[in-house]
Order: sequence, then structure tokens, then C-alpha cells
Amino acid sequence: MRSGNVEAETGEGGGVEDVAVDIGALDLQKAPNGEVDDDGRPKRTGFAVESLIRNESIGTMWTASAHIITAVIGSGVLSLAWCTAQLGYVAGPASILTFSLVTFYTSTLLTDCYRSPDPVTGKRNHSYMEAVRSNLGGTMHMFCGMAQYFNIVGISIGYNITASMSLVAIQRLHCFHKRGRDASCTTSHNIFMITYGIVQMILSQIPNIHELSWLSTIAAVMSFSYSIIGVVLSASKIFSGDTGKATLGGVEVGPNLTESQKVWQTFTALGNIAFAYTYSVILIEIQDTIRAPAENKEMRKASVVGVTTTTLFYILCGSVGYAAFGNNAPGNLLTWFYKPLWLIDFANICIVVHLVGAFQVFCQPLFSAVETWASRRSNMSKTMRTDYAVKIGKKFKYNINLFRLVWRTIFVALATILAMAMPFFNDILGLLGALGYWPLTVYFPVQMYVTQKQIGRFTYRWMGLQVLNICCFLVALCAASGAIHGMNKALRKAKPFKGSL
Repeated sequence: MRSGNVEAETGEGGGVEDVAVDIGALDLQKAPNGEVDDDGRPKRTGFAVESLIRNESIGTMWTASAHIITAVIGSGVLSLAWCTAQLGYVAGPASILTFSLVTFYTSTLLTDCYRSPDPVTGKRNHSYMEAVRSNLGGTMHMFCGMAQYFNIVGISIGYNITASMSLVAIQRLHCFHKRGRDASCTTSHNIFMITYGIVQMILSQIPNIHELSWLSTIAAVMSFSYSIIGVVLSASKIFSGDTGKATLGGVEVGPNLTESQKVWQTFTALGNIAFAYTYSVILIEIQDTIRAPAENKEMRKASVVGVTTTTLFYILCGSVGYAAFGNNAPGNLLTWFYKPLWLIDFANICIVVHLVGAFQVFCQPLFSAVETWASRRSNMSKTMRTDYAVKIGKKFKYNINLFRLVWRTIFVALATILAMAMPFFNDILGLLGALGYWPLTVYFPVQMYVTQKQIGRFTYRWMGLQVLNICCFLVALCAASGAIHGMNKALRKAKPFKGSL
């Protein structure tokens, strides 16, 4: 996915509000042949920075669709078999379909907010936060920033947990193949979390998102690879006849599961599904690459293709995974397959590579916001502000900034420490989904649309949108409660910094 550096507006006070205006916006680049769009930026040809489809003749709708698909299909897909197990064959796919419909509808509202005040002729908003500020004002812009940044921090922790689980799964599988299926092959997550953190510390020194295009493209290919492998392995397990018990209502209440536990796990499953659909936060950035005019119409078409493809893939992953493992479906689908060893190893490596790239893409907007804000502080020393050129060999030159080096290293270190303290995959995904889905996918798109279209209070349309808003808020509240309950329960049994699989 594509985000970019901050282009801070100059204003009195130079506060965080000014800095965060253009989070995710493209860096201004020299326009080829002097061609520019109505905002003075290089003329858009369908994909400005990280084009996954370089043939521009294919059309902007298709390139945007590809970007949506690769952005949405991520580590959340691995939990969908577990989610279906909690909800059952009926409620599981129905929940995925419901979230997809809500996501598609609110994304169509959001497409009209790319320009303001008019969705066709108005001024372009180059990022999600800029759209919020243009339509709802500075106060809501700050709330949006807090939601967005909190989500980024949470995702950085969740990605570390997920990547370490895949690395542990590789070591565990090799232990089983060497010592037997019944051998005790428990392995600590910590060494893998620390290793992942060190890699991210190094990659985090890449100055901006535009120099990460190669990593982002590789990550997108990896996400498709491990998702397809998960479906294929689940299907082969079904064909072999070695399947678990699956029911219409999912995991059954009994000696090992009380009614209250069933409810909490259902809430967590809803949060996991919500996490798998959090792409609206980058929709404005994708739309900012589409050729004028009528970017909103092209983006709606792209959302139809992207969300439909993703939903079919999600229902397939959840249903096939549940059919393979039944009510004992694992939280992370790929951590419980035994053979073929080489294919499972490859799938888990794909997960790790994808999450390395995804971590950088998600965190770059936060990095840029903090660094732009810090660079405008009058009390910061010139030594911390200045870029120092370092030559590596004869051809390669790299600019080191001391503030960037210190701040980004501290951020990654803290994210790693927090991941080590609470390695709970499904509960983390559920909490992130609950906290990110409602405000960024539902609330802000609905409120911006109401403001832009000047929809009167207590009209049928206004009441319908508010009912949608409230329903999604209640679902998010339930999902957050379930995730927090699960984390609290897990902390009673497990000790922080001693997670193992």
C-alpha cells in the first residue's frame, strides 16, 4: 500500500495539528514534460508511486483494484478459520459478508470526500486526515490522527507477534520431523521477536515510503502466496478425510466451554474479521493516484472489484479452513500443518517477509509526522536536525539523520518489548480490528459524507446513516470487550516475556 511523507502546512504555533495534515500524501516530484494536475502535482496516470501493474493502458480502475486487493489480504486472513469455528458455518460466512458490505458502502461514501466541498470539482485531499480536516474541521482531524496513530502502533505490535509465530512454527515443524509427532517441541517466541525487531530497526532508517516500493511489491506477492497455500493445504486435508468436527453453530458449549466463554470468543472473532477489512484508511491515498476527471466513479468501480474479490477469498479461506480443522481450528491457520515440510516452511517465510514490508509501510506515516513536528521545534539542536551523507563503497550514498536514528530505533524497540509482553495472536487482532474498524471505516466516512452533502438532521437518510454508525460502534465495542477479556484470561496463565508455542 502507498503512503508518503508529511507535507506540513505552515501556520502559527507549528503544533502537531499542522504537522499531521498531509499524512500519507505523495512527495512532490518533478513533473515529466511539465504536465501537472489541477493541484500542481505531477499528472496522474493511474498509479503514482508503487504501481503493481505498470501497463497504464489497462486503466486506472484495474490498477486501483489491484492495490486494494493486495492491501486488504494480509495476516488477518490466517485467523478466519478460527473465526468461522467460533461462529459456525452459517454465522461465520454471513459475518464476513456483512463486514464486506459495510466496508464497501462506507468506502463509496469516502470516495466522494476525496475532493471538497464538491466531490467532482472541489479541492483534492491527498490523505485521509486531510479529508477529515477539510470536511469536519481541526478538532475531528485531531481525533482521526489519534485513531490512526494508535492503530499504527497496535499493528506494529501485532505484526511482530504474527511474524514470530511463523518463525516458531518453522522450528517446531523441523523438531517434529526429527524427533516424532508426539515430541515436546515447545519454543520461546522471544528470540524471534528480538530478531524481527532488529531487522525492523535497520529497515526503519530508510527515509521515506517512496524508497520502499521494492519491499512493498515483494510483500504483496508474499501475501497472495501464503494465503493460497493455506487454502490448498486445508483442501488437501479435507480430501484426505482427516478432518475435525464442524457444526452449523461452531464451537459447542460443553465441559470445555461455558456459555460466557462462547460469547467472549464470538466477540473476539468479530474483531478478527473487522481487522481483515481495515483498508479504508488508505482509500484516499489510492484515489489520489487516479486520473481526473471523475476519480470518485473510478474508485467506486475499483472498490467493487477489490472488495468482491477479497470477500470471496475470505469466505473460501474461512470455510475451507474450518472444514479441515473443525471446531479445533487454530488461531493461525499455517502454524498447525505438518507436511509437506518444504511448502509449509515456504508459506511461513512468505508471512514473515510480508510482515517485514507491511510494518514499514504502516509505520512510515507515523515516522514522518513525528520527524516533521520535531524538525520545527526551535529548541532542537542543529546536530539532530542535519542529514549527514555517508558513502558506502564508490556508488552508494546514504543520508543519516540523528533524530531519525534515535527515535525510530526507540519506537521499534518499544513495539518489540510490548509484543514480547503479550503474544496473544487472536486477541491482539480482535482488539486492533475493534479499535480501528469503527472510527476509520465507518464513523469518519459517514460524518464527512453527511457534512459534504448537507444531509439534514432526522431525515430518513440521516437516520439510516446514524443507525449504521451506532450498530457498527456496538459491534466494535463487543469485539473490543471480547479481545480484552481474552488477553486478561491469557495473562493469568502465561507470564509476560515467556510466550511459547
